[in-house]
Amino acid sequence: MNQELNEVEINGIKYIRKDSVKDVKEYTGDVKIVVLQRGWVYIGRFERNGNDCKLHNAYNIRIWGTTKGLPELVNGMTSKTVLDKCDGIVEFDYLTVVHTITCNSEAWKQI
Repeated sequence: MNQELNEVEINGIKYIRKDSVKDVKEYTGDVKIVVLQRGWVYIGRFERNGNDCKLHNAYNIRIWGTTKGLPELVNGMTSKTVLDKCDGIVEFDYLTVVHTITCNSEAWKQI
């Protein structure tokens, strides 16, 4: 007989196995639009460590949907903006960054 103990209660407090909890760390850096070489445009929570950069909870901005360029997206998407969700974290070298635009985090709550 194979029994697996996932939870135990001691003095009214329930404890669970450490290996049963996924390490989900929500990164809370600034929301930035990042323009990379060769025309790639992403939005996500930006992290930089030296030349190593990451965009957490990132989206590729496939169609800007703006009439005044990328800065128009600082305060959120337009009705014509098309985003493609990226699985995982987008990683890139800082030397590939053309420029970044810091966005209003409240307007981009999905990120």
